[in-house]
Amino acid sequence: MYKVLIYTLSVLVSTFAVSGINFNNFFKKGYSNEARAFVFIIIIALGYLLGSFIIEFLNISKII
Repeated sequence: MYKVLIYTLSVLVSTFAVSGINFNNFFKKGYSNEARAFVFIIIIALGYLLGSFIIEFLNISKII
């Protein structure tokens, strides 16, 4: 159960972190939907990586 909470919080933190970057500058004009899809994929990937790191860190340190 704690893994779901950690992954959810990780996705929220990565959403906050990525929100400061304007990805529309990296795409051609008129491709804002593709930029949003790219941001969504980046947020999910960063959230998964951060959550996996935290869970593995907790397992190694035997906290949980």
